[in-house]
Amino acid sequence: MLFEDVTFGYEPERAVIKNASFALKPGLTLLLGPNGCGKSTLLKLAAGVERPDQGRIQVDGIDLWKKEAEARRSLAYLPEFPDITPYATLRDVLRLVCRLRNEQKEAGDRALEVFGLAHEAGRSVRELSSGQRKRVLFAAAFVGGPDHILLDEPLDALDRRISDDVLAWIGERTAAGATVAVVSHAIEPFMQLATRALTVREGLVEAIETLPAPPGERFRFLDSLARG
Repeated sequence: MLFEDVTFGYEPERAVIKNASFALKPGLTLLLGPNGCGKSTLLKLAAGVERPDQGRIQVDGIDLWKKEAEARRSLAYLPEFPDITPYATLRDVLRLVCRLRNEQKEAGDRALEVFGLAHEAGRSVRELSSGQRKRVLFAAAFVGGPDHILLDEPLDALDRRISDDVLAWIGERTAAGATVAVVSHAIEPFMQLATRALTVREGLVEAIETLPAPPGERFRFLDSLARG
């Protein structure tokens, strides 16, 4: 995934991201920095939730805003706050994802089973807890083995068993060559999986391509980036 001279702001003349040019590469990239610095905004831009004011974003060489359906087919995005249409059933949500990714409906059923939701498939989203809603989004991300996975605070509201399953899944996808970008206040669960980091300071994006190898040194380095 490639950002080319991307600038974006929620208000005119107030850019949150300024002239960002970088690549999200295969492996796990941690997006780090204090609250409000632009990490989640960067993830929304990568997911196509927000449109750049200038510049472009390419997914596997495809412009995210010119060939949307084709570019988004390999994308999976999990926002910090699960926002799913409340009256759809879990089965409906997963079958829509299957159609978008050209997968058979059975792939959605398997994904619900993997995340412990098979018995909830007929329930509406509004009946679920926040943790269950997040698991629905993970099940959607699981369908089709997407190559670009964007996760905002992915472990929030998950119990320890599901968190372990999610981390194992992330490890499997990165081992398979997927590009995974994570925003997380909790550094430790992702520390050893991370291959690089991005920081945002005053709208400027900096890519750190090499992380320290020793665990203690790596944590201190990533923690310093998170603190700004």
